[in-house]
Amino acid sequence: MNEFESLKKENERLRKELESLKEEKERLKRGMEAKAREGHIVSRAPFGYKVMGGSLVKTENSSVVESIFLDFQREEVSLNNLAKKYGFSVNGIKKILRNFTYLGKIKFDGEVHSGNHEPLVSSTLFNHVQDKLERKGIKNN
Repeated sequence: MNEFESLKKENERLRKELESLKEEKERLKRGMEAKAREGHIVSRAPFGYKVMGGSLVKTENSSVVESIFLDFQREEVSLNNLAKKYGFSVNGIKKILRNFTYLGKIKFDGEVHSGNHEPLVSSTLFNHVQDKLERKGIKNN
């Protein structure tokens, strides 16, 4: 077999492998979407929660999450100061303040679903914080 034929066969093998990987990726994504629609977490547990028996449960530090939301809402405090106070990076604080999981929801692939876990903040507090982030021009990461 000449080099051209050999390369042609290798190209075909790689094309089939790539197609197989794309199909596997789609299958996994559909599974994750179904899991999110059922209210189950599809990523690692965010700060304040842990996964037990396939479900999110509050941890002993879960009250810190509400404190972060309350401090941001009540005070004229910078994200930098909040990050220092609670030992997070600024991006970490932004992720906490934007995370729908704390509302008892699951967000996956741009869609928000009802979760099967206990929320750590009220929808009122969460919405007030989102409004304040918007007013301050604080963008997502």
